Amino acid sequence: MTTTMRQQDGAEDVVIAGAGVAGLAVALGLHRKGVRSVVLESSPVLRTSGFAIMAWTNAFRALDALGVGDTIRTKHAQIQGVRVMSSSTGEVAREMDLRVQGKLWLGLAKLSDSGRTATRGHARYPGGHGFEHKMMQFSGQGFRAGMLPCNDTDVYWFFTWSPPSRPDGKEDDDRRSPAAMKQFVLAELRSINAPAKVLEAVERSEMNDVLVAPLRYRPPLSLLSASISKGNVCVAGDLAQGACVALEDAVVLARCLGDAIVGDGTETVEAALRRYAGIRRWRCAQVIAASYVVGLVQQSDHAAVRFLRDRLLSGVLAKGLLMMPDYDCGTL
Repeated sequence: MTTTMRQQDGAEDVVIAGAGVAGLAVALGLHRKGVRSVVLESSPVLRTSGFAIMAWTNAFRALDALGVGDTIRTKHAQIQGVRVMSSSTGEVAREMDLRVQGKLWLGLAKLSDSGRTATRGHARYPGGHGFEHKMMQFSGQGFRAGMLPCNDTDVYWFFTWSPPSRPDGKEDDDRRSPAAMKQFVLAELRSINAPAKVLEAVERSEMNDVLVAPLRYRPPLSLLSASISKGNVCVAGDLAQGACVALEDAVVLARCLGDAIVGDGTETVEAALRRYAGIRRWRCAQVIAASYVVGLVQQSDHAAVRFLRDRLLSGVLAKGLLMMPDYDCGTL
């Protein structure tokens, strides 16, 4: 998302490119600060890929800052714990409770290919699904997966793996159709004795709710050295991975811009954007690095790594997963 400032009819306006999580949250934050903005979006319809986000503690702190946290809490299931499932028995190996709630010209490097691909799905249960409000995590030989309820009638699941490359360097597209992808996911989950209820949720997912996309990331070192802002333009929501961090970006950006525009006039918009970039640079680099390492270990098919992961590191990885969201982006 890029944000620009312009002078129009004697008033400062903010133009936000992209009506994603970050774009809409920045617009709301600016509105709370008394600043006008306009949001531009190229897609004419909502996309299935935006069906669900996992809002951790950091996200709800950002949503509270925006004034919508309580509203969202009442409309969606709140996950009460994480269950790490054994890759050999399919039983619960460890359970943890939760007490939580255009860019190249800016100097940012191209997104790098992580070598992993992800698919995700959405299962509907009109009469209720019966899942506990806990997230289930699975790891197998070269894949990792998760499943959690969104509310009493909807279940969200994801599955990531490292697809083999063809001699021409391109990925194998044999599993790109939704039907083939579902069967692939089901076969892999059966290989680790995943519970029947989990398999049934994947089977229940509609074809148009099963999506496949490569996982890309921004190298942390490139983020530390690149320009996040240039003049009156900056990037938000596309610095690190995940909607939770995008919400953090939005609150910080709205705060910095709002203070510059409606403040005492001692800070220019350009300086406010540089301040925003300085606040977010290290945080985003930290999240990217941690996400990459945890995902690499969870998804590894190396025998030694699998042994350490399943016997010794399952709790460490789960705790690491929960430490990153323990962050407060502050208020508007």
